[in-house]
Amino acid sequence: MSDVIVVGAGVVGAACAYYCARAGLDVTVVDRGPVAGGTTGAGEGNVLVSDKEPGPELDLALLSNRLWRELDRSVGGFEFEAKGGLVVAETDHVRRRLTELAAEQDVQHETVPAHALRDLEPHLADDLAGGVLYPQDAQVQPMLAAARLLQNGAGKHRVREGGALHLRLGVTVTGFVRSGERVVGVRTDHGDLHGGAVVNAAGTWGGRIAALAGVDLPVQPRRGFILVTEPLGEPLIRHKVYTAAYVTNVASDSADLETSAVIEGTPAGTVLIGASRERVGFDRTTSPPVLARLAAQAVALFPALRDVRVIRSYCGFRPYCPDHLPVIGPDPRAPGLYHACGHEGAGIGLAPATGHLLAQLLQGHRPDLDPHPFRPDRFQAEESR
Repeated sequence: MSDVIVVGAGVVGAACAYYCARAGLDVTVVDRGPVAGGTTGAGEGNVLVSDKEPGPELDLALLSNRLWRELDRSVGGFEFEAKGGLVVAETDHVRRRLTELAAEQDVQHETVPAHALRDLEPHLADDLAGGVLYPQDAQVQPMLAAARLLQNGAGKHRVREGGALHLRLGVTVTGFVRSGERVVGVRTDHGDLHGGAVVNAAGTWGGRIAALAGVDLPVQPRRGFILVTEPLGEPLIRHKVYTAAYVTNVASDSADLETSAVIEGTPAGTVLIGASRERVGFDRTTSPPVLARLAAQAVALFPALRDVRVIRSYCGFRPYCPDHLPVIGPDPRAPGLYHACGHEGAGIGLAPATGHLLAQLLQGHRPDLDPHPFRPDRFQAEESR
């Protein structure tokens, strides 16, 4: 019997397991597939504060940004790059709005006039109106991050003086074990697993796991495509660079297709090109028109990419919640069940703070941030009004 069972071996589940093990709890992580086999494996690895509006998610992002840097020092091995993010504007009106947003966010930033953009990114298009530089923005390799957090919490790399961490892959959760009204474990296709608490960190499938416990979480898949270029001999892009439309798309409620230019390099020399958003269920069908639009937007922002070949594309599903906030904490409708899902496209960036807060809540400690905005039953409260 474990103290905590975590459903999901993506980066959020890995972070929950890591921080619980570090706190001295015995943890079992269950996933029907491999480590990072879902949304995490299809992510870019964004660790952003620049795209968050002032409020609870930005507070969570700032905590997570600090924790990622601590993890880079204590765990490492996941290609953490403190590269900074550059948000660019195509018109003076958009530039003014970006500057206003940066002031409202009250985070580290630097307003960049049009003539100084190429000092930061020499290959940028020359018709931009300016931008804002966010030094705290960073990037990780998401699959490595999930694997390293799990590895560091188990075996010979186990967290010093912490609890044990067990990994059960290829095991599908089919229901919950209860003692009265309380959740005390999970039913799986390999038998029952018992625990003091269960954490739903199933990402895009978080709503389906919650439904097995008889509770409703409105987590829906929001599909996105990414293009990957051939490795370049010399780095072409220094920062994570994106247009202001990306901020708007992140906050959008539309189910229709939305795209914006999001471009960055990797340590392997490739360039990642995004981003698209659309709610089409779990349809993985490749859409050539969407890929063509992403490529055209990338070339408009960095004309030098016109002569670079794309070698592959892939898609993933962001776990979308209607209010664009993750679901974190105990579910009063199913005592013993906790949630850590619904982060949409910010799960990788917000993973450490989510795991840290979950571990504090499981121990009955006062959390570093107020968890009330992320409470699992908030949607039910909205419906009853």
